[in-house]
Amino acid sequence: MSQRIGLAAAAVAVAVPVALVLTGCGSGPEAGKPPAARGHHSAHKAGATSAVGLDDPVRKEIAMKLVSSAENSSLDWRAQFGYIEDIDDGRGYTGGLIGFCSGTGDMLDLVEYYTLRKPDNVLATYLPALREVDGSDSHDGLDPGFTRDWKKAAADEVFRDAQEHERDRVYFTPSVQRGKDDGIGALGQFIYYDATVMHGPGDGAHSFGGIRRAAMRQARTPAQGGDEATYLHAFLDARKEAMRAEEAHSDTSRVDTAQRKFLDERNFDLTPPLKWSVYGDPYEVNS
Repeated sequence: MSQRIGLAAAAVAVAVPVALVLTGCGSGPEAGKPPAARGHHSAHKAGATSAVGLDDPVRKEIAMKLVSSAENSSLDWRAQFGYIEDIDDGRGYTGGLIGFCSGTGDMLDLVEYYTLRKPDNVLATYLPALREVDGSDSHDGLDPGFTRDWKKAAADEVFRDAQEHERDRVYFTPSVQRGKDDGIGALGQFIYYDATVMHGPGDGAHSFGGIRRAAMRQARTPAQGGDEATYLHAFLDARKEAMRAEEAHSDTSRVDTAQRKFLDERNFDLTPPLKWSVYGDPYEVNS
């Protein structure tokens, strides 16, 4: 999903990543209008900082399930290592537990990192082809064996660890840190993470950086003295505009009936129980 990001950091440290897990996409108020619902969750004031971040093991597990419900219509995110298909979104093949894409560079980064960890792997021979198709939706040099071999690689613990490493390096850890810097809690950090997964971490108008800039034109972050709910509504509004700009992402239910729902409930710490729906399918996490 991301734009091309180099592997300099990965080449320095190739240790197996810590998974940090315990076990395994109704419109809200307009931006600027605080929701009336309070419930049993905390009500964050301007500048408030949550004691619980998305990197808390329980919250990280929830985040993986939330993304999987939108990306794979399942809470079983660990079953997605071997997933791969071309979903006709102009990004070539989409695969793995975060939707690495052959056309956007992050799948190439993943296979390069996997090959650093295990040079003699079944996907290493596809590296020249992955470099050639980067930036396009082409399958040249990948068909007919790439999808078969991707699924074969998914049985390898080293490849699974590599997927988690790249998910955290490119998407999760930067999103959590940016959220903490902006003074938002676990829910806001998840909102950042999900946007980065779908739109990439770049600075283009429809990438994460552009969405954040658009939100900050409408509301201040809590770190700037703004109200957390007001800012996050502004961010979700900008996120929906970015989604609607691309046909493949035009269904905004992962925002409307999941993230916006939690925000309307003022569940800034993303505390279970959580109930949401994506594409009309209901999900819940109770602990």
